[in-house]
Amino acid sequence: MADDNHQVNTQTTNGTSTVWQIVGRLVAAAVILAITAFFTPGFQINNIWSLGLAAVVLTALDYLIVKFTGLHASPFGKGFVGFILSVVVLYVTQYFVAGYSISWMAAIIGALIYGIIDYFIPGEQQM
Repeated sequence: MADDNHQVNTQTTNGTSTVWQIVGRLVAAAVILAITAFFTPGFQINNIWSLGLAAVVLTALDYLIVKFTGLHASPFGKGFVGFILSVVVLYVTQYFVAGYSISWMAAIIGALIYGIIDYFIPGEQQM
C-alpha cells in the first residue's frame, strides 16, 4: 500500500517537473530568440507576442523533430545535421507567426548565433 502511494507521488511530481521543464524551455527559447534577432541582420520580430508565439512554435517544432527523427534542431546538438535543422526551423517559423520575418541568409547566421547563445545558457534544456 505504501509503495502504491510512493508511485502515485512520484508520477505526480514527474508530471509537474515536466511542465516546469517545458515552461523553462519556452522562456529560455524566447530569451535566446530575442538576443538572436537583435544581433542578426535580416531577422525581425515585431513585438513581444510574436516573440512568445515564435518560442512556442520553435519549441514545438524541435519537440516534433526529436520525436520523429531523434535529432535535435540545435546547431551544436548533432553537428551539421543539427545546424541545417536549426536553419530550417528558424526559417519555417515565419510561416506560423505573424510579425516574425527572416531571410535564408539570416536563418543561417541566426542558427549560428542561436546555437552559441543556447550553448552558454545553463541547465538541461532537452524535453
